[in-house]
Amino acid sequence: MENSPYTLQEMLAQVGALAADVRALAGPAAEQVEALLGAPGWAQASQVYLTGDGDSFHAALAAELAFESLAGVTCEPLSALRFLRYGASWERPPALAPGSVVIGISASGRTERVVQALERAREHGALTVALTATPHSALTRAAGQALVLTPAGAGRSPGIRTYQASLLGLALLAIGLGRRRGRYPAAHADLLHAEIRALADAIEATAAAVKDPCAELAARIAHTPVMIMLGSGPGFGTACFAAAKLVEAAGVLAVGQDLEEWEQVEALAYPRDMPTVVIAPPGRCHDRAHAVATAARSFGRRVIAVAEAGDQELAEAAEVVLPVCGRVREEWSPLLFHVFAGYLACFVAGRLGRLPFATNRR
Repeated sequence: MENSPYTLQEMLAQVGALAADVRALAGPAAEQVEALLGAPGWAQASQVYLTGDGDSFHAALAAELAFESLAGVTCEPLSALRFLRYGASWERPPALAPGSVVIGISASGRTERVVQALERAREHGALTVALTATPHSALTRAAGQALVLTPAGAGRSPGIRTYQASLLGLALLAIGLGRRRGRYPAAHADLLHAEIRALADAIEATAAAVKDPCAELAARIAHTPVMIMLGSGPGFGTACFAAAKLVEAAGVLAVGQDLEEWEQVEALAYPRDMPTVVIAPPGRCHDRAHAVATAARSFGRRVIAVAEAGDQELAEAAEVVLPVCGRVREEWSPLLFHVFAGYLACFVAGRLGRLPFATNRR
């Protein structure tokens, strides 16, 4: 095993800190959002672009439903390059319609294309927000306003705690924007905030419930050449994030894909026993997750369902269930259903004798 500044022990510690982070960050972050949305123009917001790269883009994909259902705005998650090159007709002002908001996400605060996206959006008159873990960064300087959520004492690791912080910030922005636009009274916003805070207990229980099953699963699938993660809606963002952790931590080719697109394309791929992880939160696509898991199992896939503990439908369709503890509305499901990913990636890397972000794969 080659030298690396990243360790598998830190990955385990990061998953173990997720619940404490929600307890520590949710209240102060909600206060930041309240102050941020007091600025002029927010009541007229009607179009939100979420942009980032890597984990930050996956968080954007996972948050789209929250903005559309709770804030009542059109939401478009775009990778930073796509936003810069194709997100608007920059050469024909006004490139961005009145009421446009651009939220740039980067935990480090220095992702070059995300910084450029906020600079360009601000030049074209959009409201701009930096969502980051790093104060006084290039990203915060590029934005009109900033929401800074910094997990305390985080070490070097593929993004796990910072990913959750991004999800948390986006959820709170969606709640705040809905309130600012008059979609519900303050009392309802308080209830939504309480739901977020209550997730800390569910995250803690899920981490405890899923750790050993992830270790056992890693022993069975670590040496397979490719894995696929499937989800739709918010679950698609979770699937992409989980795939990224396997790539970053273990050097395993893992791909995130939409449930329906998988059935059209990747269902045809070999090997027939490819590990296939189905993200199945309650909500609009639970039935499709069940149908896809059943179909995949029928022709030999090793189906792993990430589903609520006690979800009998998915338990019958899957070879293995990674249990999620606690009920959650679909909009908040990414905050709970990503917990398994750090553990699975870490244990697969350990089985292969690899370290995160290593360059000489063997």
